[in-house]
This record gives sequence, structure tokens and C-alpha cells, in this order.
Amino acid sequence: MLARLRRPATRVYERVLEAEVSEIPSHVAVIMDGNRRYADQQGADPTDGHRAGAETTETLLEWCDELGIEEVTLYTFSTENFERPRAEREELFDLIAAKLREFADADRVHESEVRIRAIGNLDRLPERVREAVDYADRRTGAYDRLHLNVALAYGGRRELLDATRAIARRVERNDLDPTDIDSTTVDDALYDGPTRDVDLIVRTGGDERTSNFLPWQANGNEAAVYFTAPYWPEFRKVDFLRGIRTYEHREETWRHTRARRALAVVRAFGPGECPEATRALDRFREALPGRERESLPVDPERGDGSPEPPAD
Repeated sequence: MLARLRRPATRVYERVLEAEVSEIPSHVAVIMDGNRRYADQQGADPTDGHRAGAETTETLLEWCDELGIEEVTLYTFSTENFERPRAEREELFDLIAAKLREFADADRVHESEVRIRAIGNLDRLPERVREAVDYADRRTGAYDRLHLNVALAYGGRRELLDATRAIARRVERNDLDPTDIDSTTVDDALYDGPTRDVDLIVRTGGDERTSNFLPWQANGNEAAVYFTAPYWPEFRKVDFLRGIRTYEHREETWRHTRARRALAVVRAFGPGECPEATRALDRFREALPGRERESLPVDPERGDGSPEPPAD
């Protein structure tokens, strides 16, 4: 009885949240935690939990397509997962290989032009999984509407270590001057896959940690993080929309902070002395409260405190 009453209320709340969403993250990374605990709760085998989680993954992609999210990275199998019992590991590899092929052949994937790629230390994976990765890559290689990155045998520290070694080899070969190493150099040395920084990390299952997931792509972009209690098979659209709302609040705070910092610099040194701060103030001035906007310093070159007109 109570469950029947909750369903319509949840649908109404879902519609309210969706109507309130005004800013959508470009890249969402998901730590799909809780499959095994869900199975244990149901008195089932761990593999049954993984299969239930795979259904949630398919639904998540539909939500992302509806909302206009451009990239999704799923933490599917970490380097730590190799420590699981062999039987569970092999069943999970079977499921991953089957789902990759199923996704690659699905009409909805081709209709939505989903580009599927795997990231991680793929050489550690069984041949059947590597073949499924190659198959999905070939089948969807021409698409770019929604990028789906499947993190397999992935660890953030290992990715940074591999990138560091690759850069060191370039320096050793005299192909790269150490003084020329910058963030772009590191970006180029990371695993192929993500095409942009992470805006939002979602973790299900109740744990509040990001577990070595995309540290360069996420922390460098100061990604918003949303932790939620439901196990991954129980994750609902309402939970996803709450995560996006967290991202919106994070963006609003970030813009406000940038505007306040730029304003402090411009007030201290004058609009003409700090062009970078002046540009930041022009860009984020709408994040300031009304009184602060009205009291913005005057740029002598423009003759007022108004922002520059946007570029065409």
C-alpha cells in the first residue's frame, strides 16, 4: 500500500526536479557501488546484483540522452576488483563482455549515436573482454553525440603513473624538453577515452569517497561530487536529478567565488592594471549580489562598469 502511494509521489517529485534543472553537466562520472550488497540483501548471488546493476546502467544512458549530457564515464571494474574471488571475477568478465557486445548492437545506441570506448590497463583483461571492447569500438567509432567511457582494470594512480612514465620516455629520447611539460602534456599522456574534464561524480551505495577515480580529470576541474545511499540497482532518475542539482549549486558557488576574487583584485589595483581579473569580473559579474554589481569599479578605457559585449 505504502509503496503504491510512493510511486506517484516520486514521479511528481521527479518532474519538479527536472523542471528546476537549468544547467546540465557535460561529463558525468559514475561509481556504480552496491551491486553485491544489493544481491546479499535480496538473498541472491553477487552476479545477480551485477546483472541488476547492468539494467540500471542502460537506464542511466537513456536519462543522459534525454537531458543532453555529452559524456559518461562508468567505473565498471577497478584494479582493486582483481582481488575478488576468481569465480565472481570470471562471471563479472562474462557479463561485461556480453553487455559491451549487446550495447554495441542495440538500436537505441545507434539511434542516439553513442560512442563506446574502454579506458584502463586493458592488457590485464581476459581476451574475451578485450575482444568485446574492440567490437564496441568498431561498431560505434563513427559516433560523437554521447561518449560512453567504460573504465575497466582502471585505477587513477596507475593512470597517472603510466602517463608519467610515457612523458619520461619522451624526455629520455629528447623528444620533449622538461621545461615544455605542462597540463596539456599530461592530458595527452593519459588513457584515450574522456574527451573533456569531469563536471560531476556520482557515487551510489552510501560510501563517501571517490576511490581513485579520474583524479586528474575531476580534481583539476574541481568537479562536484554527489554521494547517495541507494545501491546501484536501486538508483532512480530522482537520485540522478538530485546529483545534477548538486552540480548546479556547485557551479553557482564557483562563479560567485570567482567574481568576488576578481572584484577584490580589481578594487585593489584598478581595472586597467589587471586585465585578467577585469575579464573574469566581466564574465562572472552576474553572480554578484545586486549591490555589489552596482558598485563595480569603472574601467577608464570603457568609461563605465558594464561588462564587455560578448564575442560573436
